[in-house]
Amino acid sequence: MLLHTPICDLLGCTYPVVLAGMGGVSRAELVIAVTEAGGFGFLGMVREPVALIRAEVEQVRQHTNLPFGVNLIPAATEDTLLEAQIATCIELKVPVIGLFWDLSAPLVQRLREAGMIVVCQVGSVTEALAAQAAGANALIAQGCEAGGHVRGDVSIDVLLSDIVAAVDIPALAAGGIASGADLATMLALGAQGGVVGTAMIATHESFAHNYHKERLVAAKCGDTLLTDVFHINWPMGAKVRVLANSVTRGEHGDPFTAARTMVGHEADRPFYLFSTDSPLRSMTGDFEAMALYAGTGVRRIDAITGAGEKLHQIVREATALLEAGVARPDEPVPFASPACFAHEMNETYMGFYGRDELLAALNELLEAERAGARVALRTMAECTDERLIAQMQTLHRDEARWCGMLINAILQLHGLPSKRTGMFYEKAMAIEALPERLAFLIVGQKWVTRKLQGLLPNVRNESLHVSLTAMLVAHERAIVTAQQEVGL
Repeated sequence: MLLHTPICDLLGCTYPVVLAGMGGVSRAELVIAVTEAGGFGFLGMVREPVALIRAEVEQVRQHTNLPFGVNLIPAATEDTLLEAQIATCIELKVPVIGLFWDLSAPLVQRLREAGMIVVCQVGSVTEALAAQAAGANALIAQGCEAGGHVRGDVSIDVLLSDIVAAVDIPALAAGGIASGADLATMLALGAQGGVVGTAMIATHESFAHNYHKERLVAAKCGDTLLTDVFHINWPMGAKVRVLANSVTRGEHGDPFTAARTMVGHEADRPFYLFSTDSPLRSMTGDFEAMALYAGTGVRRIDAITGAGEKLHQIVREATALLEAGVARPDEPVPFASPACFAHEMNETYMGFYGRDELLAALNELLEAERAGARVALRTMAECTDERLIAQMQTLHRDEARWCGMLINAILQLHGLPSKRTGMFYEKAMAIEALPERLAFLIVGQKWVTRKLQGLLPNVRNESLHVSLTAMLVAHERAIVTAQQEVGL
């Protein structure tokens, strides 16, 4: 129950993991899978006809008695259709309504008076305060890392902290959340849960076309970008985060021309180049030239899985991190004794570590990464320099991510993840001057890189070797960045 936050009671779910109300993609099958797995699901019904809303709501209710929501976007919906959508949701007594883009206080009040819980997605503190004043029950703070339509231009780490400090209603975090480490980090920054979008597109139950899912699995860090070229059906100037393709590279001419070129269709419904429609199961056409929505968390998607499996993976990893103390800086901190290297002399096989040796090495790294995560989190709370705060937020998120990877690796070896924190934490926090503490953090990062360099030649498992190599590369890059910051 470490993951059970107050917003779980508000929404009626077991875990604070919320399926984003992605238009076209979040249909009944996906909502049912997420809800039955303990999360909360939004049906993405932007611009959809009333008949489809009725059918989707009915399908959800046929398979689960648990609460769910419907996500609507007034700014992207014609007035007559919007009114019909709202009236239908009220008639059907949909438990929760999600709203995005332009805020309408009268609409929020109308929905509240109808007995609905209203969740507003926002991209700034100003919008958050306006939503709270309008009567919203909860917020979704959407960082610029999010896939699809992005309201603001601020990183989720910064935006979330500012919103949590400004409002009195609960806030969920959205933007790049694809793992338990991401969720644990958001909880540590004050969120009451996380909204997952891109990772749920790449599931068997999502209504996305397989082409879109496969592109997400193949994507790497840096493959997404924010652009306004996909604009048909939305207010002008609205940015979306997508995978780079021929459209974002400018291979189809002026995106704002009045001419319309059809790139796909769904029955008798055409889809045009530069529209905001993404590839769905029910479509045919040139999917490469459509909007392939993806958040920055896409780099952590490596397979198409079941939605329940994905949710439980996130929950297990986040729970392990919380139990290990990575995301709870105010709890008492148990310290590890100095490392013993005697185990490195036993049970070798052709130069590779045996299970016990490998578990010891992974737990030693876990304790070090937990120490780094705690130092970053505590340092954030102590400093007022925005640049240093941003740097510590990035460091904490990275350290939490590697803690999650190491915990998963240990569990896969049927081992017990250590709950201790490396002595580095105590030494670092004894340094009061923040610049000197930052320099000491670099020393810690270098220690981790040396440990990884010594460990990698002894790792036989290919998948683990890839993960540890990625961890090494990330730490080497972090060292370079940190050294530039402190002028070393």
